[in-house]
Amino acid sequence: MHVLSAGDNFVLPELFVNALRERTGAQAELTFSEVTFPWPQVPFGPVGNVAEATGTIDEMIEAVGNADIAVTQLAPFTKEVFDACPNLKFVGVSRGGPVNVDLEAATAASVRVSFAPGRNAQAAAEFTIGLMLAGMRHISDADAEMKRGTWRGDYYSHDSAGTELGGSTVGLVGYGAIGRIVARVLLAFGADVVTYDPYADAASIESDGVSAVSLDELIDRSNVVSLHARLSPETEHIINGERLLRMRPGTVLVNAARGGLLDYAPLPELLRSGHIGALALDVYDEEPPGPEWPLFDAPNVVLSPHLAGASRQTAERAASIIAGEAARFIAGEPLQHLANPDVLNR
Repeated sequence: MHVLSAGDNFVLPELFVNALRERTGAQAELTFSEVTFPWPQVPFGPVGNVAEATGTIDEMIEAVGNADIAVTQLAPFTKEVFDACPNLKFVGVSRGGPVNVDLEAATAASVRVSFAPGRNAQAAAEFTIGLMLAGMRHISDADAEMKRGTWRGDYYSHDSAGTELGGSTVGLVGYGAIGRIVARVLLAFGADVVTYDPYADAASIESDGVSAVSLDELIDRSNVVSLHARLSPETEHIINGERLLRMRPGTVLVNAARGGLLDYAPLPELLRSGHIGALALDVYDEEPPGPEWPLFDAPNVVLSPHLAGASRQTAERAASIIAGEAARFIAGEPLQHLANPDVLNR
C-alpha cells in the first residue's frame, strides 16, 4: 500500500510516517510520499466545500495520486479529490473532527474517514487554567505594564486585587474530554465545580465530584464561566447577551473552545461597566480579529491566538492516534473513530 502523509508545520509529515511505521512494523509493505502545507504560517480557511483546510484541490489531487491511504491534519478532501483519486480507500484526519473532509463524497467513493478525538485535551485543559489565572490575577496586564516600566502596586489595593480559584465556583459549559481534565485541576485548587452538559451522564459527572446543573443555575452560581462545548446549531451563541447580563457582577469569562459559542458584541460595554470582571479568550468570532475589533480597547481582557491545543505532545499524540487507525485499516480491523459509518454498507 502507498501512504500519503500530508502534514504541515505543526503535525509534521514525518510524525505520521514514523508513527505508522511503529504501529505496523516490518510486516506491512508500505511506501510513503510526503507533502508539507504552510499552516500555521498561512492561515487555514474554506477550500471548496470543506472548512478549516489548507492547500488547494489541485495540489491535493497531485499529492494523493495513486495512494491507497492518506493521513493529514488540514489538507482538503473534497468530492473533486475523491473523484480524481479512485485508489484512495482511507483518510485519517488528526483532529477532533474531520471538518476538512467532504464525508458524503467520501462515503460515495467508499473511503473510510477516521479522526482523532481527545488529541489536544490535555493541552487545551492546561491552557484554559492558565487563561483563568491570567484573567483573575492581572497576570497579562501586569506583565505588559512591567515591560513598559510601570510598577502596578495598585493591584495590591483591595478594590483592584485579584481573586483565587480556591473557594470560587467555576461553571463549565460542556463536560467532554477537556472539561473533565479542567474540572480535575480545579478541584485540586479547591474550587467548587458545576457543569452544564445535556449529553453527558449526570451520574458520571457527580462521581467526579462535580455538580450537574442547568445552564441558568450554572450562570447564577458561578464566579468563573468557562466554555467547553462543541459548536453546533444548538450551541451557537449559547452564551448570548441575555445570559451575559444574568451573570454575577465581576464574573470571569473564559473561551478556549470555539468562537461561535459566545456573542462578542455586548462584551466591550459589559467589561467597561465591570459586570464582566475579566475576559480571557483564545478563540474569536472572526479569526484573526480585524484591527478595529472593539475588544482590543476594552479593559481586563486576556487574548491569545488560538493556541490552546498547541503543544508538541498534541501533534505527536494526534499522529499516533491516526497511525493506529490506519494500522487497523491495513489489518482489516474495525476502526475506533470512524466518521462515516454508512461507508460500511457500501
